[in-house]
Amino acid sequence: MSAKLYSTAENPAGSLTQRVHFQQLEGVRGPIAAITGIALAAAILIAFGILISNTDSAAPSGVYRVVGRNISRGNLVAACLPISVAQEGLARGYLRTGGCPGDAEPVDKMVGALVGDTVEIEPGWVAVNGVRFAHSATVSRDSAGRSLEHVAWGKRTVAANQVWLFGFIDRRSWDSRYFGPIPIASVRGRLEPVLTW
Repeated sequence: MSAKLYSTAENPAGSLTQRVHFQQLEGVRGPIAAITGIALAAAILIAFGILISNTDSAAPSGVYRVVGRNISRGNLVAACLPISVAQEGLARGYLRTGGCPGDAEPVDKMVGALVGDTVEIEPGWVAVNGVRFAHSATVSRDSAGRSLEHVAWGKRTVAANQVWLFGFIDRRSWDSRYFGPIPIASVRGRLEPVLTW
C-alpha cells in the first residue's frame, strides 16, 4: 500500500467557483478594512477633542485640538452656525454636513469681536474698535459668480452673548461679514494646531 502526499501549494482546495469566490472576498476585505480603520481613527480623534479641518479659510488645513471654551479676540475657534445660516451654507456648498444643528460642519474662524466691541463693516474694509483689518473687503459675488448678501454697512456694538467670527486669510471666506454675529454659546472652543500643511 502506498501513501500519496498532497501539497496545498500544488493542489488548491475547492472548485474553481469556490476559488473565484474567495478571491472576490479577498478583494473586498481590503477596502472594508480601510474604511473601518478610517472610521475608528475618526471616532478616537473626536473622542479626544481633535478636529480635522481642510475646508476653512481662517487657518491652514490640518489637524486641530479643541483646548478650551475661554476665548478672546484673535483666537481660532470652532463654532456651529445658527441653523438658518448653516442651511444656506450647505445649499451653496460653503459647508459640508457635520455634527452641528442643521446637520452642518462647524466652521473654524478667528474671533474678531466680543461683547462691547464696535464693529464697522464698509465695502472696502472691516474695523473692530477703530482698527482696520487687512484683506477684509466684502465681496458682492461668491467664487461661483452668485450674488452674495452681506450685513448692512455701518457701525454696531456687539451685544451680550454674541461673537463676530472672521476669516481674512482668504478673501473668499464666508464669515460674519455676510451672516453677522453668532451666539457665543455656539462656539465649541479654541483650536490649537496639532499638525498643519
